[in-house]
Amino acid sequence: MIQVFAKEFNSFLNSLIAYMVIGVFLTGIGLLMWVFPDTAVLDYGFADMDTLFSMGPYVFIFLIPAITMKSFAEEKKLGTLELLLTKPLSDWDVVFGKFLAAFALVLLALAPTCIYYVSIYKLGNPQGNIDSAGVWGSYIGLSLLAMVFCAIGLLASSLTTNQIVSFILAAFLCFLIYTGFDSLATFGNNALLIKQLGILYHYDSLSKGLIDSRDVIYFISVTAFVLVITKTVIGSRQW
Repeated sequence: MIQVFAKEFNSFLNSLIAYMVIGVFLTGIGLLMWVFPDTAVLDYGFADMDTLFSMGPYVFIFLIPAITMKSFAEEKKLGTLELLLTKPLSDWDVVFGKFLAAFALVLLALAPTCIYYVSIYKLGNPQGNIDSAGVWGSYIGLSLLAMVFCAIGLLASSLTTNQIVSFILAAFLCFLIYTGFDSLATFGNNALLIKQLGILYHYDSLSKGLIDSRDVIYFISVTAFVLVITKTVIGSRQW
């Protein structure tokens, strides 16, 4: 697994796509937080990072599929996945190694945004007038959400040999699991139960700064379930 992780992570860092994706993410979030008048912190005068945590998931819906789209699709197209699977590695080693590499890259893209927290902390009146618990809870929620999206991206990549198809499928599935259940809840009788099946409900709960084990277990369970499906697809060897 370590070998697969190192290979994938180095592959990301040696490709232009990784730097473009990270650059677009940081530039987009930076503009939303500090420049655009409707969302800029300095304009609306509140010491918070709601812009990052409300817009971040929608950026991830496109960012993460761009990272994961070639994980399996390209290897299957080039025939290198069969070669990888002939090595003394289990299917789990391959799937989990690729998953960890994609997740690590997303965390690497997210890490520089901590500068925004420090800046807002210093700019607060009085200094430090920011809900730190809510911020770090939101960071944990955003990281867990990214974990689920990485798993979905890998699943989409394992289902096709075309990177574009993988990207579109992953973006659609991420959007569906993030907002789909909330939309569905408006048409059902058990609205709360339906909302609890989706990511948005648990993400909002973590954003309040209260780390509930039920929310954490939800994200881990969804990630594990999707990775099991991905391992099953890879294990079928029917390409």
